[in-house]
Amino acid sequence: MSRVHWLGAGLSTVPGIRRLANTDQPLIVWNRTLGKATDAIKGTSGQKKGTAEAASLDWDMLDASIDAGDVLVSMLPGDLHVKVAKMCIESKAHFVSSSYLSPEMHALQDVAVKQGVSLVNEVGLDPGIDHLFAHALVDAYKQSDQYSSDHKVFFRSYCGGVPAVPNNFKYKFSWSPFGVLKALTSPAKWMEQADEQTTTTPWKAVTDYKVPTAKGKTETFQAYPNRDSLPFMSAYHFEDNWNVNQFVRGTLRLSGWTEAWAHLFTEIESMNSKDMQSRLTNISDKLWKEHAYADGELDRVVMVVELEVRDASDKTIWHQVHSIDDVGNDEGTSMARLVSHTVSLAVQGSVANEFTPGVHAAPSDAETVQKWLSELSSLNGGFAHSVVV
Repeated sequence: MSRVHWLGAGLSTVPGIRRLANTDQPLIVWNRTLGKATDAIKGTSGQKKGTAEAASLDWDMLDASIDAGDVLVSMLPGDLHVKVAKMCIESKAHFVSSSYLSPEMHALQDVAVKQGVSLVNEVGLDPGIDHLFAHALVDAYKQSDQYSSDHKVFFRSYCGGVPAVPNNFKYKFSWSPFGVLKALTSPAKWMEQADEQTTTTPWKAVTDYKVPTAKGKTETFQAYPNRDSLPFMSAYHFEDNWNVNQFVRGTLRLSGWTEAWAHLFTEIESMNSKDMQSRLTNISDKLWKEHAYADGELDRVVMVVELEVRDASDKTIWHQVHSIDDVGNDEGTSMARLVSHTVSLAVQGSVANEFTPGVHAAPSDAETVQKWLSELSSLNGGFAHSVVV
C-alpha cells in the first residue's frame, strides 16, 4: 500500500494527521522538531498498530524513503512546495498542499503528466472549501430552470478567521502575523458593476457584509477583496458569454476592524520598498506578542460563498448560499480542522489515484465536490446551505 509522507506538524495540521493516523493508511509525519511529529500521532490507532510513525525531517532521509505511488503532503512554508513537488516527480510520487498554486508549480504540468503523478494544491479552507462551494453553486445554477446566459450574475466569496470572543483589536493570530501584513500590501482585483476594479490598499475597499450565522441570525462583518479574483471565473466554469456584474473573492473581519487597525494602515502606507521587509517583520513580532491566541483560546471561522442571478429588470430569480460558521473545540482550532481535514481528503484521493496526472487545484466535478462536502460537514460543525430564491 502507498505510504503518506506528511511534512510539517504545525498548528494547522494535527486534526488531519490524526484522521489519517486513525485509519490503516501507512503514514510518516516528518517535522523539524521530532516531538511535534510524535505528539501529532500520539494515542492514535495507527501508532498502536505501527502504521503511523514520526520522524525528524532530514531531506536525504526523506528522499531515500519515497517509493513510486507514495503521497507527499507539504505543510511547510510556501517557498518549499516546489522543492517537494520536484522530489515527487523524481520518485513518481504524488503531491498535496493547501497553498495557492504558484507560477512555479504550474510550470511543472508537462513533466508531472509525463511522470504520471498528480500535484494537488488549494485543498485547505481558503483556498479549498471555498472552491468546493463555488463549484457546487455554479453546477446547481446551470442545472436549474432559471439558467440563461442573458441574466446578470453576482458572485461573492468571503472567508475569515476571527477570535470566538471579540477583542478590542478585532483579531488574533494563530501564527506569525507577517503573512497577514504582507497581504495588506498586495494589490487586489475584482469585478464590480460589470467593470474591473483594482486597489493597492485593500483596506480602502472595505464594505459592510451581512452574514447568516450559526445561530440563525444575521451578523455584519467587514469585507475586502483579496488578491486577483478574476482568474477564478474560468476556474469556476463561468461561461465566457455570462453577464458577470460582480465577482469578488475576499476576506472577512469583525465589524470595527478598520478602526482598530487604522494606525497599522497608516504605517504600512508610509513604507517604501527598501525598508518594507524589515519594518513588517518588526511589526509582526510586536503583534505576535500582543495578540496571539492563548493556549485553549477558541477561534472562529466564518465563510460565505454565494451566487445570485438577476433578470433584466434586476429582480433576483436565483440565489443560493453555502456558508460555515464554526468554532474551535477539543480536537483543535476551527482553522486547523477545516484546513487539515480537507488536506486529508485530498491525500486519500491521491492514494486512490482519483486525480489525473498533472497540476490541480481542488476538485470541480459534481460527484467529488458533493462527496467531500458531505464528509467535511460531518467532521466539522457550522456548515449550511441556504436557498434564498
